[in-house]
Amino acid sequence: MTKPRVVIVGAGFAGYHAAKTLSRLASRRAETVLLNTTDYFLYLPLLPEVAAGVVEPTRISVPLAGTLDGVRVVIGEANRVDLHNRWVGYRSPEGDEGQLAYDRLVLSVGSVNKLLPIPGVTEYAHGFRGLPEALYLHDHVVRQIELAEVTDDPAEQRARTTFVVVGAGYTGTEVAAHGQLFTDRLIAQRPHLKVRPRWMLLDVAPRVLPELDQRMSITADRVLRRRGVDVRMGTSVSEATPDGVMLTDGEYVPTCSLVWCVGVRPDPFVAELGLRTERGRLVVDEYLNVPGYPEVFACGDASAVPDPSRPGQICAMTAQHAQRQGKLAAHNIAASYGQGARKPYKHHELGWVVDLGGKDAAANPLNVSLAGLPAKAVTRGYHLFAMPGNRARVGADWVLDATLPRPAVQLGLVPANAVPLESESPEVVRRR
Repeated sequence: MTKPRVVIVGAGFAGYHAAKTLSRLASRRAETVLLNTTDYFLYLPLLPEVAAGVVEPTRISVPLAGTLDGVRVVIGEANRVDLHNRWVGYRSPEGDEGQLAYDRLVLSVGSVNKLLPIPGVTEYAHGFRGLPEALYLHDHVVRQIELAEVTDDPAEQRARTTFVVVGAGYTGTEVAAHGQLFTDRLIAQRPHLKVRPRWMLLDVAPRVLPELDQRMSITADRVLRRRGVDVRMGTSVSEATPDGVMLTDGEYVPTCSLVWCVGVRPDPFVAELGLRTERGRLVVDEYLNVPGYPEVFACGDASAVPDPSRPGQICAMTAQHAQRQGKLAAHNIAASYGQGARKPYKHHELGWVVDLGGKDAAANPLNVSLAGLPAKAVTRGYHLFAMPGNRARVGADWVLDATLPRPAVQLGLVPANAVPLESESPEVVRRR
């Protein structure tokens, strides 16, 4: 007798943990198939450390094969879902079309860079959502410092050593914090370059990390300013050009580097499904079921999961929510095959951690506010605990970075046109 098939679309925090939990709970009752554009799970919180050269990119790329026992992995990009005939269409990396029939479906396609209608941004800014973007930023930063060293034009030198980050949330704050330390190290290796790199962090919000506890915001703001980051709250970009950015306060900043970290939006694939959405996210009930389709579940950034701690609101698009929802989707699918009872989504905040590079961090585990080395220890401990693999390799990179000079070369593997800001798949390099 053929086993029923569960197809999971997307291997982010939600999809990966749904597959991992299903492999443990229902491997005898159902076949689990994971469809994803890459053959790895990306641990997104450490992307800023990849861009700064602290951690090697393969360290945060946990392979799907070998870590998901009993799960069949299919590499491809989903391009259609037939909800009535129950199959998912996809395109393989070689361009071939395929289909996967399902008895249960988990939609966990995640999110992409959020766009705003600001002139020039889509042409001249780069996002920070996938591994290719982090690799590009690392090379780009090294390249700008190298080009600044060989020019005799002070204006060009200043433009090349000015890096503008838009968005002072979790990602943007870490990118700016790590970036300032990274470029300071690059300058220390180049005694002929007398200018200190300038990192700017912009946001229309009144404070850094506006979505987190104010004490964490104060800690991060203090560290950034002490380090020399030009923090501008209540300010953003009104126009981007090839040579710089115009700020909303009227100042023009010459720069060759615009990093876009204003947030994320649900994967555009969600809008093509013909299902009801809220703020672009799939509407689901408290059991993560799509109304009208009891065999379809959605979780993670692509789903509008009711937040039991905030009646009438939906859960924020965070890794903590996505991971928990992925596990719950797996439990409820197992329950649909007679193993246990289904459960509604509930959560308890564990706190947040923000790595600011060097010996600095901000954390509030279980609402205990920490800064400095205690926060750093908690932050790194949390990341090692949350990673589903490669823990020893990540830890080794941290030790090496603390004890040895950081190598910084540009490999040129990811050109600028391969990582456009407006991309439905920031996790893969665009081929032209």
